[in-house]
Amino acid sequence: MKYFLLWLPVPVEEATPAYVKRYLDLLLEKKLAAKTINERLVAIRSFYRYLREEEDLEIDNPARSGMALRMAKPLPKNIRQSDLELFFSIITKKRDRAMFMLMLRCGLRVEEVANLCLDDIDYQCSQIVVRGGKGGKDRTTYFNRDAGSALAAYLRIRPPTRVQKIFLVEKGTYKKKPLSVRGIQMRAEYYSKKCGVHVSCHQLRHTMATQLLNNGADIVAIQELLGHSNIELTIRYSKLSSLKAQHDYYQAMEKITANEIEEPTAEVPPIRN
Repeated sequence: MKYFLLWLPVPVEEATPAYVKRYLDLLLEKKLAAKTINERLVAIRSFYRYLREEEDLEIDNPARSGMALRMAKPLPKNIRQSDLELFFSIITKKRDRAMFMLMLRCGLRVEEVANLCLDDIDYQCSQIVVRGGKGGKDRTTYFNRDAGSALAAYLRIRPPTRVQKIFLVEKGTYKKKPLSVRGIQMRAEYYSKKCGVHVSCHQLRHTMATQLLNNGADIVAIQELLGHSNIELTIRYSKLSSLKAQHDYYQAMEKITANEIEEPTAEVPPIRN
């Protein structure tokens, strides 16, 4: 708070929202982190609230709501291959294996897995119609052999019921009822604890995106598969993908060096006696 008061060119009671915005701009120019700037803003707001409520000053708070900077949410780390193998190695329930394979191979969100219905699966085309995804939008994604096999293995033992949602509770009071989002998350937590490796539903989805990027998939294609409305969110995956950068570097360098003209070898003059 003292930094703001030292900078403020007018008396405290004459400060307006415009002065606070100028101060925040100054902090941005100094390249302070968004978190630090927001903490300064909270201090200013608290100070003026104190003046009004405790000191009985008739003064408006210049630190208005909506001034705080938006802070980017960090992407969860993708899961190492060895940890993935350990996680799936302990899953014996066909239902659970199918659920987590759909996240890892198809990039489905946990709520999309919970809402998946029998009619949404097209085995002939190896594709899934995700209905009412984030933002209420439908999209089509695809499944490979291991995800398709895991899903088929579960559907063969799935109890007969009129419920259209695919994944069902297997025991207890709610047996044969659709498995909830929290129920799926709890299964991930159970297996994580059992194998000693932290794996979340969202991490599985992010791992799928990173693996696709590392293996040459186009960023726009990944955007479509994940159902991102803004490609800026998908581009953030590039920050996780050092293997993709390495691959692109060597691939480009091979093309560059293949077209370069080799320098001629200098002729050695004959030795005269």
